This record gives sequence, structure tokens and C-alpha cells, in this order.
Amino acid sequence: MEAERLIAAGRSALAGSRGVPAVMAEAWQAQALARAVGGQLASRGPMELRTEARALSETCALGNAVLDHPMVPAGGVRASQLTEVAHVPQALAALVLLLGEAGIALVGVACGTEEEGLYWQCIEAIDAVDESVDRVHGMLRRLAEHEREHEQEPDQENDGPFGGIRGPAGFVAGQS
Repeated sequence: MEAERLIAAGRSALAGSRGVPAVMAEAWQAQALARAVGGQLASRGPMELRTEARALSETCALGNAVLDHPMVPAGGVRASQLTEVAHVPQALAALVLLLGEAGIALVGVACGTEEEGLYWQCIEAIDAVDESVDRVHGMLRRLAEHEREHEQEPDQENDGPFGGIRGPAGFVAGQS
């Protein structure tokens, strides 16, 4: 299944989750999906994203280890259905939204619990989500930079390695 569809399904499931175990399970699902998207982009994505995508996948692996997922049935991991990331910028933007919503849900759980172990579990998961969001933002920046560079390239092909010469330089070339 395409990444954007899985992310939309995750956002919907997170919005509909009720109770601590369901929220924790959906936050785990979000991290698992971010890990899968990172892995997919690390192996098959644009070259300029592969290092950051690999780091995203590794960061999310740590986040998954932090979260218990009591409500995720065997074989119920949405991320296992990921087949492609067809539109990389759109998928990454949607992933940022999902991760942000998961982080907010985890904050709600942390603020509402009196159980110290659950509180610290949420704090560690929030840290992992924040790091994942930072990684995805980094990939979006790289894509934007790469796009700007390629938009400028056609104009610079005739300008030489340092770009165009602007201003009154005609007399240097004997065109006074």
C-alpha cells in the first residue's frame, strides 16, 4: 500500500483511539510507519535523502523499543503493508503530521497518568517522536534545496562554473 494511504489510516486510527493502551498502540504504529518509510527511502529513495532516511529508520527503531504496544495484534502492524512511497514530499509532509499528532497524544497520556513508569515511557517516546519529526523536516529541507538547485541549473549551463557575470563587464570582453 502507498505511504500516504497508510499515513492517512494511521491518523484516522490515532484520532479514534480511546484510552491509554489504544493511544500507546497508535503512537507505536506511527513510529513503525516512520521507520518503514525511512527504510524504503534509504534503499530506494532519492540519493540526497538516503543518509537522513537511514537515520530516521534507526531513530524510529529506538522509539519502537520504548513503547509497549498491547493492543497491536500479531500481524496488525500497518507499516508491514507499505509497498511504495510514490510522492516523497507529500508523504513526508503527511508523516510529519502523523508524528506530531502522536506526540501530542503521548503528552496527553503523560500528563494524565499517575503511574511513574508509564509517565517515563511516554517521555522517552515523545523524545523519539520529536527526533523523528526533526529527521523528516531535514529530508523535506534537502528536497527543497535539491529542487531549487535543479531549477537554477538550466540558466547556469551557459554561465560557467561560478554562475553568470552580471553588471558592466562588457568592456573586458572587448564590447565597449
